[in-house]
Amino acid sequence: MRIRIWMSALVPLTLIGCAETPPPVTTTTTVTREVTTTGPTTGEVLVTQAPPAVRVETQTVAPGPTYIWVKGHWQWNGARYVWVRGHWIERPRPAAAYVEGHWLRRPGGWVWVEGHWQ
Repeated sequence: MRIRIWMSALVPLTLIGCAETPPPVTTTTTVTREVTTTGPTTGEVLVTQAPPAVRVETQTVAPGPTYIWVKGHWQWNGARYVWVRGHWIERPRPAAAYVEGHWLRRPGGWVWVEGHWQ
């Protein structure tokens, strides 16, 4: 009887080593050829693909008299262009003028110039 108890306890332990090991995980990395940086000092990203045509958007009602409308634009996300909708921003001071962001043609591609206050 004791032998049968010992055998029933040993059988599961001997089968533990027989379990199948899972297959190795394969990781796929996609590298885009569309973006190269022009250097760490400028922070600019050179995109070899031209941006699409700007979309026509309807400007909503201003939330207040100190707000200005910033037009929508195409933004490069590292793999493709995505549309950023137009929106209202508040003027930081009465005499401030906003310079719209825009894509600038450079040798070898396009660079985004961020909108800013003057």
